[in-house]
Amino acid sequence: MPEPYELSVVEAASQIRDGNLSPVALAESLLARIDALDGDLRAWVTIDRDGVLAVAREREAEVERGGPLGPIHGVPVGLKDIFYTAGMLTACGSRVYADFVPDFDATSVSKIKAAGGIILGKAVTTEFATSDPSPTHNPWNLEHTPGGSSSGSSAAVASRMAPAALGSQTGGSTCRPAAYNGIVGLKPTYGRISRYGVVPVSWSLDHVGILTRTVADAALMLTVLSGEDENDPGSLRHPVPDFGARMAEYDRPPRIGLVRQYYQDYATAETWAHTEEVANQLAEAGAEVEEIPLPDSFAQVHSLQRIVMNVDCAGFHEANHRIRAADYGPRIRAGIEMGMIIPTATYLKAQRLRRQFRADMDRMASNVDVVMTPATPAPAPRDLNTTGDAAFQVPWTAAGLPSVVVPTGLSEMGMPMAVQFGGPWAEEGKVLGVAQWCERTAGLNQGPPNYS
Repeated sequence: MPEPYELSVVEAASQIRDGNLSPVALAESLLARIDALDGDLRAWVTIDRDGVLAVAREREAEVERGGPLGPIHGVPVGLKDIFYTAGMLTACGSRVYADFVPDFDATSVSKIKAAGGIILGKAVTTEFATSDPSPTHNPWNLEHTPGGSSSGSSAAVASRMAPAALGSQTGGSTCRPAAYNGIVGLKPTYGRISRYGVVPVSWSLDHVGILTRTVADAALMLTVLSGEDENDPGSLRHPVPDFGARMAEYDRPPRIGLVRQYYQDYATAETWAHTEEVANQLAEAGAEVEEIPLPDSFAQVHSLQRIVMNVDCAGFHEANHRIRAADYGPRIRAGIEMGMIIPTATYLKAQRLRRQFRADMDRMASNVDVVMTPATPAPAPRDLNTTGDAAFQVPWTAAGLPSVVVPTGLSEMGMPMAVQFGGPWAEEGKVLGVAQWCERTAGLNQGPPNYS
């Protein structure tokens, strides 16, 4: 019989709905787990224990009354510390926001509560979700980076301190730490989940991300969080599809487009060999794997993403930077100051070329069920002064197309390795369906040795 903290989102929600698990027992189990592990891992900023238990008791009473229950009723969820949460400190990992307490919830937080979820606490983020490393450690090896910027969210999910957590991605900040920590990371289509109430890095590039231990959990959380929001002008303006039904259509050997170009050269030999090994496993299980070329516009995408991110970041932080520049970390400060001097014409050209790149990537991805690449150039570096390399996530983020990372093995040093699947615009169901098939066929079925 597993401990409550070991349960996935789907498992916990099902057991609560059937009366086999108390929301209070689940909350207490997770809080005890946090108390036992977070001194080493440093994944959390704020845990409102009294508040968590009070809401858990409310959820338990609702079960006992037999009323309608939401899809994640009684399940605690962590939040990256950039999500507005009414009455709870939202410091963004920065001295600039050290005392900031919002008076309303982000739309995504409101949706979690409406679905019966419990806000477990705020997880550590790198400063304003950018490049200055956070104090969080990787549960697979405390000397290795957990990645960023969703470092606390990823480490918390990997170490069973939370069944799910929200992150964000402007370059690679959800899928890269997911890969480094051996969990599932989902970056939906741009605008699928509202960014209202999420402190931005870049309005043009920011995505809300989902971190879980299974693909099914990611799909459930996506269903809870998706939808048009009049408060977010970038949110998708069409109905939310039935992700589960779409996934079921791809519960079969898929047609996979493996990208060798760029990725083989940029990855370590071990990483590329692992990617080919996974591709062969999938092919042996019936998948049709073919190599596909990248569009010519791919050559510029990393530069375009950096230009857009720096200018948008400078726009948001300009007023605070003017009076509090010394309170920013060195890397975000450098990005802000670079954004301030990029000419308007350069920024507009970058946005125009991004639109062309998105069309090219969408066309490429539409020729197969999914596009497959390594998740990262190498496993998590043994270096706490870096958040790692986001190069393999940037193309999907810049294009705004959905992508998901699935853990698939361990390196020679015992660190997680993963593959990344991407798909066409608004086709999260298809990408998740293939990812779940891969998870069953070639997935990594273990957690950190000391934290499982």
